Amino acid sequence: MKNTRCCPKCHSENIVRVPDNPSRYTSGNNIYTTTVTLFGKIPVIRYVCCNCGYVKNWVENRHELDEIKKTFG
Repeated sequence: MKNTRCCPKCHSENIVRVPDNPSRYTSGNNIYTTTVTLFGKIPVIRYVCCNCGYVKNWVENRHELDEIKKTFG
């Protein structure tokens, strides 16, 4: 969905990117790499099909992917 802008379920192109809201503590589906509040917060960006409701999650920053690998891998 991120790259094709097409829903893999219904093939609609009615896709919306829902970004993280950095001013909220628990916005979105964040991944935390530390136990310290507000540090190590990695936003998970959501892509939503506004036709069928299918949702796909993405971590968009390569550095953040490396941090997840270091913490959990």
